[in-house]
Amino acid sequence: MQRYILTGAPGAGKTVLIRALERAGHVVVEEAATDVIALLTGQGVAEHWNEPSFIEEIVALQIRRERRAAAWVDDIVFFDRSPICTWALCEYADRIPPDSLVQEMQRIEREGVYQRRVFFIRNLGFVTPTEARRISFEDTLRFEDVHAEVYRRFGYELVDVPAASLDERLAIITAAIGPQQKSPPTRLS
Repeated sequence: MQRYILTGAPGAGKTVLIRALERAGHVVVEEAATDVIALLTGQGVAEHWNEPSFIEEIVALQIRRERRAAAWVDDIVFFDRSPICTWALCEYADRIPPDSLVQEMQRIEREGVYQRRVFFIRNLGFVTPTEARRISFEDTLRFEDVHAEVYRRFGYELVDVPAASLDERLAIITAAIGPQQKSPPTRLS
């Protein structure tokens, strides 16, 4: 199984690309952080990033989703972010990575969980704030730089997906994965 990561700054269009890949017949795994934020917000937590368990909850959900995907028979799976992104979040927020994240990073390296080529979705030149995305464009650019540096430091090659139309971005991704451009879905996602 080939597990590809889409990463980049908040608001870069990763979710739109994930939806387009899914619509094209690829299997996708949703971003954990967005779902953790939605749950915390629904519980009345206004500043999710200050919750002591915030990072651990993201890591736990990422682990569950990756393990579930490991059991699938699909040849290609696209992940909206990864534990490497969570490491970048720790660095960006000046938080010490929790033991659960350190252990997961060791496991994904040891087991070669993800493809070494990562799709780095570049910012669109703006950011649209949402309940989950409360970040300025300037901070988004800094977060983008942190993500790129962390992925490179862990030995991943970034496939640059610049700001462009959805079709152009999708073409970059499908060309980079080669001739087996999609795997037919085997279940409802």
